[in-house]
Amino acid sequence: MSASAPGFNQRLRQLGPRQRQAFMATLCERLLPNYALYAENSGYGDVHGLRVILDLVWESLAVREAKIDFERQADKLAELEPPADDDSFGARRALEAVVALSAVLDTLRGDADEAVFEVSLSSRGGVRAFIELSEGEEDDARLAELVRGHPLMEDEQAFQGEVLDSVERHPLDREALKALRQLGRNDGISNLGLSLDDMSDGT
Repeated sequence: MSASAPGFNQRLRQLGPRQRQAFMATLCERLLPNYALYAENSGYGDVHGLRVILDLVWESLAVREAKIDFERQADKLAELEPPADDDSFGARRALEAVVALSAVLDTLRGDADEAVFEVSLSSRGGVRAFIELSEGEEDDARLAELVRGHPLMEDEQAFQGEVLDSVERHPLDREALKALRQLGRNDGISNLGLSLDDMSDGT
């Protein structure tokens, strides 16, 4: 089932807290290259810092007794946001990665029931923005049709559906978490179809 299928949000709502965290962490993995591209192109940001925080999220999922100060990690993450006055396309996509990871930390620090929906929508929203930018279509109805049928959006919907299937079907043991992490890393290609190899395109 893809993220556009009826019942997708209901299935998200029925996930347990740990399942939701695994779902969000997997989506964060696929957003990370967008942040890395921005950092490389702009000179702002610290992808290693973001990587460390996301690694701690995975550690907390794998090792139940892990003692991690997520309040401190949230403070560190806030420092990794793009400059507030940078409204470039790259900065907005980098911010999505930071905000998505922040949502995961919120769930690890306490109740944040809507966080999983925010991360899901944010990832799809970044894809939509990229399609709108690349297509240059001004007619709203035509643009909506282009977005729905675009290969990148179809891939995003299928990806989220696959992640949801995985967290529902498999006990979240170390092997399942490792598989989810690998799925999210997607060979270094982001939800926008970009990787560090695309750094020279100025996105």
